[in-house]
Amino acid sequence: MMINYKNDFPILKQTVYGKPLVYLDSSNSTQKPQCVIDTLSEYYQKHHANIHRGIYELSVRATTLYENARRFIQEFIHAKHTHEIVFVRGTTEAINLVAQSYGRSQFKKDDEIILSGMEHHSNIVPWQLIAEQTGAKLKIIKILDNGEIDLAHYKTLFSKKTKFVALTHASNVLGTINPIKEMIAIAHEHNTPVLVDGAQAFPHLTIDVQALDCDFYTFSSHKAYGPTGIGVLYGKTTLLEKMPPYHGGGNMIETVSFDRSTYNKLPFKFEAGTPNIADVIAFHTALVYLKNIGMEKIIAHEKHLLQYATEKLNELPNLRIIGTAPNKLGVISFVLDTIHPHDIGTVLDREGIAVRAGHHCAMPLMERFAIPACVRASFGLYNSTEDIDALIAGLHTAMRLFH
Repeated sequence: MMINYKNDFPILKQTVYGKPLVYLDSSNSTQKPQCVIDTLSEYYQKHHANIHRGIYELSVRATTLYENARRFIQEFIHAKHTHEIVFVRGTTEAINLVAQSYGRSQFKKDDEIILSGMEHHSNIVPWQLIAEQTGAKLKIIKILDNGEIDLAHYKTLFSKKTKFVALTHASNVLGTINPIKEMIAIAHEHNTPVLVDGAQAFPHLTIDVQALDCDFYTFSSHKAYGPTGIGVLYGKTTLLEKMPPYHGGGNMIETVSFDRSTYNKLPFKFEAGTPNIADVIAFHTALVYLKNIGMEKIIAHEKHLLQYATEKLNELPNLRIIGTAPNKLGVISFVLDTIHPHDIGTVLDREGIAVRAGHHCAMPLMERFAIPACVRASFGLYNSTEDIDALIAGLHTAMRLFH
């Protein structure tokens, strides 16, 4: 059953170059419903004060709203404890936090970190940095031609030196949903903790971190219909407790003297300084919005769009879809004959259609598929089959212009 919540998103009511805006770049960042925008406005008009510090009404109110958001997120991803939810700027900072805090304290020369060949740069570069600092080494899981992870190869990569695994739950380019629960179980057989980059999966799947048994899970608000500048690191209590602070400053301390400092309890040990209060509260609103619609309904809607778009794109001559795994999110990347992806993106823009064109912060994956770049269309709950029809019409225009 199709759903259509486009009217909830004021930005989608505009035209671009005189054409109705068709937004097909949700994997990059989702648009925001009016309720999220209203929450931001209301917070600054009625509730703003710094949190965890003041004993006056505004501060107490803001603190309550902020911590209510943490509690809701804990329940949304089925974490065991509220203190396992750490607020950060986004998925990128969450991964850097784990790399620098856990990695710096645990890794040593010749230790091994396993990544996959489909990782976003944000789940590659932080591990390269910590490898350079500690002498650890990266081992990379191969990707099959259809865009799936090579599980057989993954199993061969473990050794006594393997100390960590960092994997994307779903590829931002291929759309592939990885068998992450199985991959975590394999790692745990080797007593190896696993971080899951959930930036792409979180807004489009039902996430249960306890059922997955992941050690860390990361995601961003702005990809889940919430504001930019806020994200979440989930970590198991036992791991977070033994990790040193990542940033120093106010709020993350218990006592400070010039001789030494002691640190606050979880999760505040990792939340130095004044946090992004307004956007945390508005992220809560975004998640309530998703919960009220129902994740199962959203998943079914996006699967329908993926199937429809795949069929329509496969009808176009000389078009090749990159990533044909049977289990995918609503993401389709493709190349079209000899037309450069940037040229396709430019033509589509003139038709009012917003897609992503480039290497999508996944340059090693582009090299794996022997392409310099590709075009990506990605779907959200506000998209419809009419949007896909507009995309197909725009591609026909590009084919006429460049042939």
